[in-house]
Amino acid sequence: MIILGAILLVIGFVAGIPILWTIGIILVVVGAVLAVLGAAGRKVGGRAHWY
Repeated sequence: MIILGAILLVIGFVAGIPILWTIGIILVVVGAVLAVLGAAGRKVGGRAHWY
């Protein structure tokens, strides 16, 4: 999710499309929150991260 958000940020910035920029920021933030929760040992969506 973080990688997809970063890709959308770059495409939105290069193409000048503000909606892609906004969606990219949202995906990066949500992906980072889920990664932190998973790394802290909490189950995310009923699944525990294995790494």
